[in-house]
Amino acid sequence: MAYKRAISIHEGTVMSQTSQVDPAKLAAAKAAVALVEDGMRLGLGTGSTASIMVRELAARVQAENLTLRCAATSKATADLATELGIAIETLDQIGWLDMTIDGADEVDPHLHLIKGGGAAHLREKIVAYASDRMVVIADPGKVVETLGAFPLPVEVLQFGFETTRKLIRRALEGLDLGEHDILQRLQGSDALITDEGNYILDLHLQEIHDAPALARALAAIPGVVEHGLFLGTCDLAIIGRADGTVVELARDADIDADMLAHEGE
Repeated sequence: MAYKRAISIHEGTVMSQTSQVDPAKLAAAKAAVALVEDGMRLGLGTGSTASIMVRELAARVQAENLTLRCAATSKATADLATELGIAIETLDQIGWLDMTIDGADEVDPHLHLIKGGGAAHLREKIVAYASDRMVVIADPGKVVETLGAFPLPVEVLQFGFETTRKLIRRALEGLDLGEHDILQRLQGSDALITDEGNYILDLHLQEIHDAPALARALAAIPGVVEHGLFLGTCDLAIIGRADGTVVELARDADIDADMLAHEGE
């Protein structure tokens, strides 16, 4: 089966800036928020789609007087949630989560992900691993046959930064990926600093044919704090479409990117 089910999310949005929101991202966000139950312990993701989800969740909390305990995957998400009336606790205060809702930069047919476009993949991975269920929300453009077109983020320590980059280059060469660029991510003209005080290296690999091998190689490098490959972590991907419907993808589904983009339009 290409998908579990396609459902329509046409109800009026509670967001004041609806006209400015990508309808596919909004549909995915609303469908994920519909999974939230009173009393849940939630992980709140980071990124453009996750921020829409946080706004939709805040509206449900206010309208239904939901009692939730929420941990954020970034300072940006924590600030947004707090501004909207969602109380944020640390992950250690909550202890364990029922569900995390987060976005992704790429989703492959096995629900393997590339994350980290928002430079938050370290916290995102910790929160995802501390959850009974990880739900990913995305638009059809994030669905790919093979991971790698989106640059793979690798969070590295500032100490020994250039040495770590050289070790990453060696690891890539061992996987026949050595010719690709390894670029430091910038914020304006300065190095981007993550919430944990680290740098980001973006690996422009084009295609990753053996993601588990690459994940193992990167994890073995001193100086690498975390990489953006999320393998076997996602339990459900909700892909929104421009017509307001969504497709729910189970792990190992046969994903048809063209179907996701055009069916129902």
